[in-house]
Amino acid sequence: MIFFSHLPKVSSATFSRHGGVSAAPYHSRNMGLHVGDDEALVLRNRALVKEELGLARLVSARQVHGGSILNVGRLPETDEEHAGHDALMTNIPELGLMIQQADCQAVMLYDPEHGAVSNIHSGWRGSVANIIAKTVAAMTAVYGTRPAALHAAISPSLGPCCGEFINYRTELPLAFHAYQTQPNYFDFWAISRDQLRDSGVRLAQIEIAGRCTACNEDYFSYRRDGVTGCFASVIGMRSADSDQASAVSRQADKNE
Repeated sequence: MIFFSHLPKVSSATFSRHGGVSAAPYHSRNMGLHVGDDEALVLRNRALVKEELGLARLVSARQVHGGSILNVGRLPETDEEHAGHDALMTNIPELGLMIQQADCQAVMLYDPEHGAVSNIHSGWRGSVANIIAKTVAAMTAVYGTRPAALHAAISPSLGPCCGEFINYRTELPLAFHAYQTQPNYFDFWAISRDQLRDSGVRLAQIEIAGRCTACNEDYFSYRRDGVTGCFASVIGMRSADSDQASAVSRQADKNE
């Protein structure tokens, strides 16, 4: 699923579980290195994603449902995965920031004024901690980002149809109780939308995929399957050279 299609400098997508090389139960585009899959197959899947997005490197996080944000300030020589972070941000072109998912959200941000992006892993614990607001604040502090200029996208993830939290009275703050769609079921897409809005992002600049990963078997889902792989959401910025090549390609398409 492509995001920010109206913004040519951004390369961003959420990838389904299809189109990779892993074997069951991780079939076929498993992007997670720590779920029991063959590492060589996972690395091949990651290489395919880089090729599809036209990015030189991927940086990912060994996510822990915490609040740490990693600022990636250089283009690494090889792909990297850093332990202990749940949000990534960069202003380096050709560098893809990858969040691994199996029901949690990826929330992707693009600052067109300062040429910066971020990718946020937001499960229910991340929502409670409001890692979205923390990441917007970090982009403002590091890059000078104006929240009103940001474009945001909320990836496929657990939807209100399947977002059951039977212990919500102890797990979720009172403010979240208004997002109940039926007894014990919550709309975390709306929670993230409103956390973005409250951080200063304009509602008109927020894309919501609206695809539930527990319902839709095109995606890995821990809640549905238990033993499963990870799909991924990636965001990066194209270099000036790739922008020019893309423009030539678009012009060639028009001429055909």
